[in-house]
Amino acid sequence: MSTQKSTTGLPTLPKSMIWMINFGFLGVQTAFTLQSSQMSRIFQTIGADPNNLGWFFILPPLAGLIVQPIVGTYSDRTWAPKLGGRRLPYLLLGTIVAVIVMLLLPNSGSFGFGYGSLAALWFGAITVAFLDLSSNVAMQPFKMMVGDMVNDDQKSYAYGIQSFLSNTGAVLAAIFPFLLTFLGVANTAKKGVVPQSVVISFYVGAALLVITSLFTLLKVKEYDPATYAMYHGIDEADNQKGENWLTLLRKAPKAFWTVTLVQFFCWFAFQYLWTYSAGAIAQNVWHTTNATSAGYQAAGNWYGVLAAVQSIAAVIWSYVLAKVPNQYHKLGYGLSLLLGAAGFTSIFFIHDQYILIFSYVLVGIAWAGMNTYPLTIVTNALSGKHMGTYLGLFNGSICLPQIVASLVSFALFPMLGGSQVNMFLLAGVVMLLGALSVATIKETYVE
Repeated sequence: MSTQKSTTGLPTLPKSMIWMINFGFLGVQTAFTLQSSQMSRIFQTIGADPNNLGWFFILPPLAGLIVQPIVGTYSDRTWAPKLGGRRLPYLLLGTIVAVIVMLLLPNSGSFGFGYGSLAALWFGAITVAFLDLSSNVAMQPFKMMVGDMVNDDQKSYAYGIQSFLSNTGAVLAAIFPFLLTFLGVANTAKKGVVPQSVVISFYVGAALLVITSLFTLLKVKEYDPATYAMYHGIDEADNQKGENWLTLLRKAPKAFWTVTLVQFFCWFAFQYLWTYSAGAIAQNVWHTTNATSAGYQAAGNWYGVLAAVQSIAAVIWSYVLAKVPNQYHKLGYGLSLLLGAAGFTSIFFIHDQYILIFSYVLVGIAWAGMNTYPLTIVTNALSGKHMGTYLGLFNGSICLPQIVASLVSFALFPMLGGSQVNMFLLAGVVMLLGALSVATIKETYVE
C-alpha cells in the first residue's frame, strides 16, 4: 500500500455514464426510506408493543448481513451478458422481489388478522424481512459498479452522485404520506389498519423503483471479465476462484477496519432514530403515546417531513463535502458526525415541531458524511480482486451495529424509563464516540 494517490488503469467515464450507473439507487433508497421511516408506525398501528419494536428492526440488518456478502461473492464470479453483466442481474432480481413486497407490507393490518394478533405481526415481520433482503440485493450492485468501473479520480464524484440520488429518494419517500394527506387521502383508519396515505406511498415507491432501475439496467454496460482484469491490473482468474471470507478479512487493509469502527457508532445511533422518532415526536410534541390516536398519526406524518428535511440537508452537505480536498477528508467526516451528535441530543429537549427541523438538519449532515466517506476510503484501499465480496463484507459495518442496537434496546429501553424520547440522549452520546473515532483512520491507495 502507498499513502500517495495513484490513478488506476480505469478510464475516465463521461459524467452521464456515472449518473446512469447510480440512477437506480434513487428508487432503491426510496423503498428503503419508506421502510425505515414508516416501519415503526406500521407495527405500532397493527398492535406492536413499543418495548418490542427492537425485534422487528433486527430483521432488516440481519438480512443485509447475510445477503450482501453472498451477492458480492457470486457477482464477482458472474458473467451473464444477456442479463446485463456481473452486478446488474442481481439488481434485476432484487427489484422484482422488492416491488412485490412493497405492495404487501403496508397492508399488514388489512387481511383480517386482528389488532395485535400474532398473525398480523408475523405477516408484517416476514414482509419486512423480504423487503430488506430484496433491497439489499438491489442496492449492492450500485456500490460495486462504482468500485468496478470508476477510477480513483472520479470515485468521490461517483459516490457523491450516489449520495445525492440516495437522499433525493429519501426526500420523496419521506414527503409522500404528508403530501397525500394534504391532497385529501385518509391519514387515519380503523383500529389495526394502516392509513391509505401510507399504503399509497408504498405503491408509488414501488413504481419509482421499477422506473429508475430500468434506466440503469438499460443504459449501463459493465466491463467483461477480460477488460475488467486489464483495467484493474489483475489476472482474469483472480475473481473466478472464491476465497474464504475469514481469509479475506484477515487480508483487509487497515482502513477497512478503522472505518468499520466509525460505522459501528454511526449506525447504532441511526437505528434508534428510525425506531423511536415517531414515538418520541408524538410524546414530546403531541403529548400522546397512543399509537391509534390522531395525534400519533400526525406525529408520524411530521416525522416524514423531518426525514425529508434530513435528506435535503444531506443533499446540500454532500455538495459541500464534494468540494473538500482529499487531505481534509477526515476533518469533513469528523465534523459531520459531531454536528449529528448535537442533532440527536437536541431531540430530547425540544417540544416544538418546527424547532425540530434544526435537529434533523444536523442529523442530515451526519447522514451525508456517512454516505460520502466510508465507501470512498475503503474502495481506494482495495485492489480489483474480490471487490464485490469485500464490499459485501464491509456491509457488516452497517448491519451489525443495527442488530446490536436492537438487541440491547430490550435492556436499555426499560432502564431509561420506557421512554422513546430518552433513547435520543443515548444515541447522541454514541454518535459523539463515532466522531471521535474518525481520528483512527489513515487513508491509503492501491499502487
